[in-house]
Amino acid sequence: KNKDEKEILSSVWGECNPGETTAILGPSGAGKTSLFNVIAGRVSPTANLSIDAEIYIGGRIISPKKLFKIRKQIAFVAQEDSLNETSTPRESMRFSAKLRLPRSTTDNEIDTLVNGFIKRLGLTSCADTIVGGGFKKGISGGEKKRTSVGVELIVRPSIVLLDEPTSGLDAY
Repeated sequence: KNKDEKEILSSVWGECNPGETTAILGPSGAGKTSLFNVIAGRVSPTANLSIDAEIYIGGRIISPKKLFKIRKQIAFVAQEDSLNETSTPRESMRFSAKLRLPRSTTDNEIDTLVNGFIKRLGLTSCADTIVGGGFKKGISGGEKKRTSVGVELIVRPSIVLLDEPTSGLDAY
């Protein structure tokens, strides 16, 4: 390792079994987000970034270079919400579903999914209110977080990664 190289994660090992909830805890700067970014296929090896890892998903080893092939199976809710400020929670989930579910999924099936998630996530009262942002008031921080979760869960992923899931959450 030369002086320009920086090791972000080292000797990380873990196992998550189907149907289980696993928490990754650590202090700020410990590398939790970096680990999630690798697992979710949000970063891939480049000339400036090397990933020396063995990642097993569903009992099969997945090369870091090929994680992008299974990204559709992984939901990633980032610490910072990245919702369109001019869309509503309903529109946000519908857009995600239209973009990411199989083309054979009908509009009726999408509407049923969206309405179900709106109800389960406690977004009924704000489902048709704009998300809002810096210049326009919209839904609360907790409603934004729950909308972000819905945007990811609507595609029925095999793996769900929530980075700092309680930040910005209200007492719903």
